[in-house]
Amino acid sequence: MTNEQYYTLIQPYTDAMNLILTRLDVLNHQAGEHEQSRPIHSITNRIKEKNSIENKLRKKHSDLSVNSARTLLKDIAGIRVICFFERDIRLLAGCLKKQTDLIVISEKDYIKNPKPNGYRSFHLIIGVPIYHLEGMEYYPVEIQFRTISMDFWAAMEHRICYKNQPFNEMEMRSAFLQYSDILEKMEKSFEVYSENAIEQPT
Repeated sequence: MTNEQYYTLIQPYTDAMNLILTRLDVLNHQAGEHEQSRPIHSITNRIKEKNSIENKLRKKHSDLSVNSARTLLKDIAGIRVICFFERDIRLLAGCLKKQTDLIVISEKDYIKNPKPNGYRSFHLIIGVPIYHLEGMEYYPVEIQFRTISMDFWAAMEHRICYKNQPFNEMEMRSAFLQYSDILEKMEKSFEVYSENAIEQPT
């Protein structure tokens, strides 16, 4: 894949990602009049780099063509939405799934069913319609929804267990599984406090 082919490839994915970012921003504002009551804490986004696309295609034992990337990869465009609580994730994901011009390609609920290492998140791949001169085509955008505590856990696990490969790997993985449970309980306690604060008369 040449650099020119890469930049041609990612253009519609960039357009699709930007459309979802705009819709998330609208939903965030509609969900709460005041900033402190809005569900989204922060959002990051990225388009896969050329090397990353090619490496993933190699792992799939595929050629490195544009057609292979479009056919095999559903995460060329990625968005990570950090929410305050699980209820915020359910709200936003549910709203996106109800938008009739979008299609749900896949969803994985690692909140209800965490990974064995304790990873928790909600993954949603949405097909976004992009209109060309010749017609319309859907492009996938992967959205990862996490709470602040889920994101903290994932960042630390990636930094300590994945990047550095500690000599006491099994011990660390066991510890991170426990930390996941602890953070989940803390988050649910904060959520109760938040609900009580909302219910208080002004």
